[in-house]
Amino acid sequence: MKFAVLFAIFFVYLTCAASASEVGCIECHTYEPVLEALVTVPTVAPQTGVGPTGGPATMIPKTYHKRFLVDKTVLDKDPHFINGCSYCHRGDEKSIDQEKAHTGIIKKPSADLKACSDCHEGITKSYQDAPHYTVKGMLNKASKGFSKKIDGIFPEKVFEQSCKSCHASCGDCHVSSPSKDGVGRGLIKGHRFVKRDEGKTCGVCHGGRVYPEFIGKHTKSPDVHFQKVMTCVDCHKKNQIHGSPGSIRKNEIKGQNSPKCIDCHKLGREVKTTARLAHTRHEGTVSCYGCHSQGDYINCYNCHLDKGATSKLGFFLGVSPDDKKTLTTLRVVPSLSSTFLSAGIKVKSFHEMPDYKAASVHNVQKITERTRSCDTCHIKRKGFLSKDTLMKNGSEANKHLIFKLLPLNIN
Repeated sequence: MKFAVLFAIFFVYLTCAASASEVGCIECHTYEPVLEALVTVPTVAPQTGVGPTGGPATMIPKTYHKRFLVDKTVLDKDPHFINGCSYCHRGDEKSIDQEKAHTGIIKKPSADLKACSDCHEGITKSYQDAPHYTVKGMLNKASKGFSKKIDGIFPEKVFEQSCKSCHASCGDCHVSSPSKDGVGRGLIKGHRFVKRDEGKTCGVCHGGRVYPEFIGKHTKSPDVHFQKVMTCVDCHKKNQIHGSPGSIRKNEIKGQNSPKCIDCHKLGREVKTTARLAHTRHEGTVSCYGCHSQGDYINCYNCHLDKGATSKLGFFLGVSPDDKKTLTTLRVVPSLSSTFLSAGIKVKSFHEMPDYKAASVHNVQKITERTRSCDTCHIKRKGFLSKDTLMKNGSEANKHLIFKLLPLNIN
């Protein structure tokens, strides 16, 4: 086997030398035996816990090289390859020496949107302000309790170095799966430019909470939309992903283009009278998730407490911190006043911010324990936050999320 690989490399090198053209990149990245011999499996520091992207990155050394394997059949069909590999990636595409060929290489050309703007000017112009590119919604939410002085330090010393690593370039969705723990997950489909492949893109970045909920990893059944063979972009439309005038702006936490259940499920069109009555009674006071989340979902613990990320299943109903009035599903995201102390930031307003965030839980079902019986909420108060169930040693603001449920009015 080893001899066969060496012979293959020697043969390719002879071919490259003879043609003296762009075959340096192509012949190595389209011929698996050569790629397998040349690619070195990276050493990654052990990771613990589960974060927003899920558990630690996994690698199978024997197949790691396939992450860089290009499908040769697409080279003559896709207009992206007309100008050669170096047009986007730089480096020396004519060299048959691995080190020389990769000198000055740009691994993620689309991290700079100018790489795509020549042909996709309209999309890149709107995407430069889009939530997936700027992750401004995360920044606004994280810095909400900071003073103006600290607000200037946090983006540079903390957010830019850690949180912003979640931002997605064009290539992270259309060419390669996003990196995880600093390890590239490889080409989606042999370097084809794909319109969408949620399992290899959305499912990577949102693989710790949302995507596992959606496909039913933690519940008896997947989300009803997944069962109907719907994908992420059926709800999260192009103008939300690519950005538009409604994208997240300064001080906003949620973009104007975020999908709403009533976009498809119009009030007043219910078939059953009981459903129409329930929707009328709860409109404006209870979120759709409050009744239609089928059960437990992932909550974060310790991630911001310097103890390594852990996650636990749980179900919490309480007042939405966003509007201070709606009953909705909440997700635990705890922190301490000393969370950013290493960056010289002490959150003095710690007790003004709750450890629970309003959660658009992706484990929806039409019929749940709460839609079957009013008693689940109004009598048993199942899943409701209370003084006894609030997390220990948390923010004082948590107690304001306890929903004061009024007696059931049956008239």
